[in-house]
Amino acid sequence: MDIVYAAFGNLGFDIIALIGLVILGLIIIFLIRLLLILIPAALLAFVVWLLTGSLFWAGIAFLVIAALSILKKL
Repeated sequence: MDIVYAAFGNLGFDIIALIGLVILGLIIIFLIRLLLILIPAALLAFVVWLLTGSLFWAGIAFLVIAALSILKKL
């Protein structure tokens, strides 16, 4: 029995670690794609803020462009 445990004892940990790393990788890929989608919205919001000085209008511009970008990807 000790030989079996020595050979396969860490198998459960390895599988759990593999699943955890796959989930972490998927989350990282999702966040990078989300950031790439939101870069144009952030740039336009920054330009609107520079021109108007209003965070309200910059926020509106960000939300509109972000929503359009996300809808375009669907």
